[in-house]
Amino acid sequence: MADNWKTRTKLVHEGSRRSQYGEMAEAIFLTQGFAYDSAESAEARFVKAGDDEFIYARYGNPTTRMFEERIAALEGTEDAFATASGMAAVNAALVSMLRAGDHVVSARALFGSCLYILEEVLTRYGVRVTFVDGADLDQWRAAVVPGTKAVFFESMSNPTLELVDIAAVSDIAHAVGALVVVDNVFATPIFSRAVDQGADVVVYSATKHIDGQGRALGGVICGTRDYIRKVAEPYLKHTGAAMSPFTSWIMLNGMATLDLRCRAMAESALTVARALEGHPKVTRMIFPGLPSHPQHALAMAQMGSGGTLVTFEVAGGKEGAFRFMNALEIAKISNNLGDAKTIATHPATTTHQRLPQDQKDALGITPGLIRLSVGLEDADDLIADLMQGLAQV
Repeated sequence: MADNWKTRTKLVHEGSRRSQYGEMAEAIFLTQGFAYDSAESAEARFVKAGDDEFIYARYGNPTTRMFEERIAALEGTEDAFATASGMAAVNAALVSMLRAGDHVVSARALFGSCLYILEEVLTRYGVRVTFVDGADLDQWRAAVVPGTKAVFFESMSNPTLELVDIAAVSDIAHAVGALVVVDNVFATPIFSRAVDQGADVVVYSATKHIDGQGRALGGVICGTRDYIRKVAEPYLKHTGAAMSPFTSWIMLNGMATLDLRCRAMAESALTVARALEGHPKVTRMIFPGLPSHPQHALAMAQMGSGGTLVTFEVAGGKEGAFRFMNALEIAKISNNLGDAKTIATHPATTTHQRLPQDQKDALGITPGLIRLSVGLEDADDLIADLMQGLAQV
């Protein structure tokens, strides 16, 4: 029956585990260990734990398992493993499957910490990494060769909202036996069905839309049962990047309203983008939901939405961007996204600050670029706030 449930029903009910008390709300199992009826049962569980048996919180926990099962059901994967942060998920998804001498092809338009893992961590241990323009399928075809172990990309890049054609790149990768690992944060699990489009492994920073309240760090890796339990889990069990039970409980509660929040935020993002497009102080508008975006057709086919992020460049470079941000009254200056509160970020000096200038230039991260994560405020109030901010540029 659950296989036929729609998204909102899954977000409320999937993965529920009730104790003997029959509680309605998901229980928080704040325990690091579990007791056994006998020494023999402890031995048996360490040999092979059952689906509803637990050993140690670093390996798994009933509350965390509810979150994993719920996000896997939503994403359409066989299994999932929850991690302490989104970057722990990205790191584990890649490092757990790679060895010295392996080859990875990645889109170069990535979040700064993702770039660090690919440029510094993987190469330090002998993994060969080739970067391509994620939107250029010819570059993918040239870079993905027999022996390539994996490809990695953000389905929508941070912060310039460039899309990668998941289905096309998956076909290229699968032709040589490579796994497709997708960081799907900007697309959200509401607007993207990356697995249906060919992705093998999907990674989320649950810190973003899944929590949606700016309360807790978390991440999750979704994939086949073999990948999660035989590849990712051993690495995560022994390196310790497990999600805490309390954080899992927060994420479960966030998921109940995930569909409602993401759709409301995306609707407001489109309204805001339309209002900003053509403004004399806005020198560049980037929003996949607008027909002016060069990948608008792909966004509609792949996501059916432009998403919840709006990126634009204001006149006056860094000084103009700072004047604009400092004048905002509703939107807050921060570096998070996917929050109920609208957040303005200056990528060149924060999230992507460590990138060399030539790399920023190549990615289009200019001094005047603003990344706006649209929240749940009234769209008219947001527009009025943005307009008075632009008046200061």
